[in-house]
Amino acid sequence: MQIQNFLTLYGLAFVLFAVIDFLWLGIIASDFYRSKIGFLMGDIRLIPALLFYAVFALGLTFFALYPAATKGTYATALTLGALFGFFTYATYDLTNLATLKGWPTSLVIVDILWGVVLSATVTLIAFLIFDKML
Repeated sequence: MQIQNFLTLYGLAFVLFAVIDFLWLGIIASDFYRSKIGFLMGDIRLIPALLFYAVFALGLTFFALYPAATKGTYATALTLGALFGFFTYATYDLTNLATLKGWPTSLVIVDILWGVVLSATVTLIAFLIFDKML
């Protein structure tokens, strides 16, 4: 696959991931997160947030979306996206549970599930959009 195709997939993943995650964190589940870790929350810092989305989308593209687009199957997109989301979100949440006093187990469960759903959804939607572009 050409670098142009990789960059297109990356752009799709970045935009989709940022928009969907913003809706989740900012609107849909904001009360849940605030009730669980509101004491830790501060103002959102734009540069670190954008860096996170950029890095995460790059990983999602490299490990899930690009291989799915190369193989050409939506099932691969869903599976690899879900697995990437599981491993990344589980790493973050379980590390916090192991090291931070008062990190809620209920948050770990919800956040890992969200990572699976979000990553699988972004990978599938980006895959389908890219497939239609070809």
